[in-house]
Amino acid sequence: MTADIHFSPLALTRALPFLPLAQGDIDYQVDRRGEPDLINTLLADPATKVVLTRGGLVAVPRGQGDLVDYENVKMRLATLPGAYVGEELRRYPEAVAMFLGSYGGVRGECVIAVDISRVPDAGEGAVPSAQPNGVLGVQDAGTVDGAMGLANANGNAAGKRAGESGGAAESAAPFGVPDSAGQGADDAFDESVSTPASHAAPKPTLLQQAVTRFDWVDLRGFAPHANAREAGQATSAVTLSIWHSRQRFCPTCGAPVLPSLAGWAQRCSNQADGNRILFPRVEPAVITAVVDGQDRLLLQHNAAWKDPNLYSVSAGFVEVGENLEHACRREAREETGIQLGEVRYLGSQPWPFPASLMMAFKAHAITTDVHVDGSETVTARWVTRDEYTAELIAGRMVAPGRATIARYMIEEWLGREL
Repeated sequence: MTADIHFSPLALTRALPFLPLAQGDIDYQVDRRGEPDLINTLLADPATKVVLTRGGLVAVPRGQGDLVDYENVKMRLATLPGAYVGEELRRYPEAVAMFLGSYGGVRGECVIAVDISRVPDAGEGAVPSAQPNGVLGVQDAGTVDGAMGLANANGNAAGKRAGESGGAAESAAPFGVPDSAGQGADDAFDESVSTPASHAAPKPTLLQQAVTRFDWVDLRGFAPHANAREAGQATSAVTLSIWHSRQRFCPTCGAPVLPSLAGWAQRCSNQADGNRILFPRVEPAVITAVVDGQDRLLLQHNAAWKDPNLYSVSAGFVEVGENLEHACRREAREETGIQLGEVRYLGSQPWPFPASLMMAFKAHAITTDVHVDGSETVTARWVTRDEYTAELIAGRMVAPGRATIARYMIEEWLGREL
């Protein structure tokens, strides 16, 4: 039936004031990326800060991995001295260094991230073969907003010390790189995501020691507890490191690729094909808070989400040749049968699971009869603010996690923090 419009439900819509993965204020200094030997030059500078990534995780000081489940706690990135890291990069060419940028000022602090996913474990002479479980945090499951649930919902998704058993973030073993086929734009919303001793084993190097010396946490667990600058650093570092892990060969000719432009690009090693330069892939996705004429919000549960009580808003990838507003309308119609009228932009944030850019909108529904597709979306319903609050209190609904843009879209409609 046609929606009963009492007033414009988008009249009081405002841009989202805060998004946890869109806080970075670093100067990328793009013009410096092509400088010869830039990484080594910066590592020799005492003002340079070095952070680590591994398998889609960021390193934090030991003990902080246990904090991801708590409210109102602070976390920070673990750092290493640049002078020592320079020696390690010469030892391990498979490690990828990425110049994230500088903050200028009197200190002129620069930040370099180093991905050690392919550095062999202590006592191993070569990089082991990829494991079937894939890069943590970017497993493919079929939709755009998949791992949207509360951080560490199963007690082990976001923070574990390397070597602990039974956790999704167990990081003593290397991470493989899964295929992206069949992945959707919401796959990463549902977060319910030791070496034998040898008498002849050499002493672990600095980067090998980092695997067990630090805790390794998922970006979704880290960002809500970090300051704005480090949340931004971690987002850039994880995004680039996942891309380098996934793309190891030129998509045009199949030749191996090498890091280029201070880690922000790759160069094909095939001289006969011109040593083409390659840039990171970004996958645009729309996410839409749909409201009707009575200012009710449409919430839906996706088949890919492990938590049966997780409800969120409509989301999907943008098709080739499609504009963003059309994508919002198409996704809502495909998933729930709802037709959309006016669409307004709310904000955006990167979502590196593995490479999405989530662009948020609020839209007015011109029909209200819900008909879910039954495959991607299994249930959807309209809720008032009071009904949604009651569902949350009763535990019949669970809100998206604190790192997701969906949570802040729901809060914008709700008028308060969740």
